[in-house]
Amino acid sequence: MKTKILFLIPLLLISISIQAQILGADSKQFTHQDTLRGSITPERAWWDLNYYHLDISVNPETKSIKGKNTIRYTVLEPYQTLQIDLQTPLKLTKAVQDGEELTIIKDGNAHFINLKKPQTNIGKLEEIEVYYEGQPRVAVRAPWDGGISWKKDKNGIDFIASSCQGLGASVWWPNKDHMYDEVDSMKISVNVPKHLMNISNGRLQSIEEKENETTTYHWVVTNPINNYGVNINIGDYVHFSEVYDGENGSLDMDYYVLRDHLEKAKKHFKDVPKMMKSFEHWFGPYPFYEDSFKLVEVPYLGMEHQSSVTYGNQFKQGYLGRDLSRTGWGLKFDFIIIHESGHEWFANSITYKDIADMWIHEGFTAYSENIFLDYHYGTEASADYVIGTRKNIQNDKPIIGTYDVNSEGSSDMYYKGANMLHTLRQLINDDEKWRQILRGLNTTFYHQTVTTQEIENYLSEMSGLDLRAFFNQYLRDIRIPTLEYFIKNNELNYRWINVVENFKMPLEIEINAKTQWLTPTEVWQTTAINATEISIDRDYYIEHKQLN
Repeated sequence: MKTKILFLIPLLLISISIQAQILGADSKQFTHQDTLRGSITPERAWWDLNYYHLDISVNPETKSIKGKNTIRYTVLEPYQTLQIDLQTPLKLTKAVQDGEELTIIKDGNAHFINLKKPQTNIGKLEEIEVYYEGQPRVAVRAPWDGGISWKKDKNGIDFIASSCQGLGASVWWPNKDHMYDEVDSMKISVNVPKHLMNISNGRLQSIEEKENETTTYHWVVTNPINNYGVNINIGDYVHFSEVYDGENGSLDMDYYVLRDHLEKAKKHFKDVPKMMKSFEHWFGPYPFYEDSFKLVEVPYLGMEHQSSVTYGNQFKQGYLGRDLSRTGWGLKFDFIIIHESGHEWFANSITYKDIADMWIHEGFTAYSENIFLDYHYGTEASADYVIGTRKNIQNDKPIIGTYDVNSEGSSDMYYKGANMLHTLRQLINDDEKWRQILRGLNTTFYHQTVTTQEIENYLSEMSGLDLRAFFNQYLRDIRIPTLEYFIKNNELNYRWINVVENFKMPLEIEINAKTQWLTPTEVWQTTAINATEISIDRDYYIEHKQLN
């Protein structure tokens, strides 16, 4: 990054006030089911999730799942009703605690289990088993319209995978389906026909051959994991691996691909250690050394399942062979390998509490594409790329969605989010400081669920800048800040328009090949110049308009 003049804005850390009316806000009418799915209900709040053992059989012929989930939890406050979520057409058939079957009251996709045993011993560890079966929702356009993908490979062999972000993990297994409470650890046991293999999260603990021509694969996750990060991937897989010498030591990196794709994958997956090297440099150590890193081929484009990243980019560079930036730089890497792996830091380690704050996942991870290029090809290449992605921004509604109803914001969370962060990098004006801020995020919020306010406050504190109006502008408003200016009598006259209250973002310009900082506000300001034109730094996500 080119040398810049340092500036400081006084730091003020206060709570972000959300206006009742936000320009371009989503006008969707939310339902009772949206609230049950998206809020921390009383039936969720009283217990803390500790452990799952998901033990299921998957039948490709009938496209069905049957099994149970053993749930261990800690009592936080006295309460006798526990909410478990499972989406139709799956059925929760039974709930058992201490050998006694319990009453289940169904309200749409929420199931309220009345516990017989008094839940009054604060801090006590309890356990419940929930049984279920049925044909889960079929993914129509995975991963965006999720569920289970029941496909065949080119040899006619079953090729099956789950994907469920947004829709919710309860589309295929019963759980506490809200992001605020991650399970601390988990076992995933999946029984499949003998000729198939199941790949899930964490490490393979054991393989159990059954007499009925089936095999059960037992996987163990030792780190906290969010619900949608849990996955099953079933197919005629073959395996190869390598050991990466990372910041925290030896990292096992395993690859599972369809049998016919083995040689192709061995060549193409060379982007993976390049990804790990760049991300550990910028973001800090890979967050799940204990659970390893896996890349698993699936019959859809891909998803950030924790320690089991799924891949379906057809072994092409870019996004299915296309450059989303239209600059050429997007063809220097496999989009799915880089983007979905970036989510290991931002989504799987640092996880939103509410999907309204999904930009924390997608904005930082879209920015990770830029960071990969920065590490391997240089700062100007990375700037070309992220600026090129501005063509994908719609500014149709705010990046932040509606809270407590499982509602995400605009898809601009990807590339508007990335360009917001690229702009913030210019304001911080020190690349090493920016790198330490990104690494610090991953230290401070390691394996935690977070809110937008926590991320904003951290970035303000670590940068030493008052970023309240900055985030209000880019996250909560759909307008692009516009610098309006004119030059008259050797004076540059300038101001911001299309901005939120108190927006005072400094801006770098060039006059006669010399860099100069402006600090525009909504009020006209002037500065003396000996020029008839100025050049405005392209790295800022703004618009500009010269008046006559």
